[in-house]
Amino acid sequence: MSETVADTLTRATMMLGAAGIEGPERDARVLLAHVMDIDQAGLMARMNDTLPQSVLYGMDRVVAVRSLHQPVSHITGKRGFWNHEFLVNSDVLDPRPDTETLVAAALEQPFNTVLDLGTGSGAIVLSLLAERPQAMGVATDISAKALDTARRNAGRIGVADRVQFKESDWFESVSGQFDLIVSNPPYIADSEMQSLAPEVRDWEPHLALTPGGDGLSAYRHIAQGLKAVLAPGGRAFFEIGYRQAIDVNEIFTKAGFTQLKVLPDMSGHDRVIALNAP
Repeated sequence: MSETVADTLTRATMMLGAAGIEGPERDARVLLAHVMDIDQAGLMARMNDTLPQSVLYGMDRVVAVRSLHQPVSHITGKRGFWNHEFLVNSDVLDPRPDTETLVAAALEQPFNTVLDLGTGSGAIVLSLLAERPQAMGVATDISAKALDTARRNAGRIGVADRVQFKESDWFESVSGQFDLIVSNPPYIADSEMQSLAPEVRDWEPHLALTPGGDGLSAYRHIAQGLKAVLAPGGRAFFEIGYRQAIDVNEIFTKAGFTQLKVLPDMSGHDRVIALNAP
């Protein structure tokens, strides 16, 4: 039985909706464009085309795994962030639009060196380096597999010659000082993990989501070592959970940082702690 692009989108939308997927129409379009290896504009231009069986089989497969709440980005292997498309997989945190708040703030002033703690896919540091062709970067992560993904992204974006990747537990393997330090550390409290969407809870690396306990241990660790690596006049930006601003502010204040600001994301939620070298 033949199906057009429009027929397949309708059928996939119904199946995804029945599985409890939010935004099933959007996901159906993204998945079919992925299977057909075309962009969204090309998909819309071919709505009346009859699809070959190979495409229908491929679409059935990706709809089935999406119905299990596997993230779309894990199925397609990529996620748009800032001005680039990043490779993503189950070894790295899926970069979110809210994290672009950190990138935008960091780019408001010049920098020559940047350190990204817990880089994951590399989305933050690679986006920053792409915008500042003179800058050099160091990206750390405790996960060797995450660093492999970040290296591939650096090559795709064209900044591989300006960034070093180090397997490190926060500052453990870091030397020198940096004009800019950024991080999106794990910050979800252990008690909140079960309330996460299954796309996050069941598919993304828990190491990148939660440090356990109250979710604040990464900030405590970073605050203890930050002065040694933040250059005089340097700036630092850390993503936070939307209810953590007071607690994280207190952690860095106790560590001797006094010029702190809380920056909201596009939804108006507290999302980034910004601070300057004391």
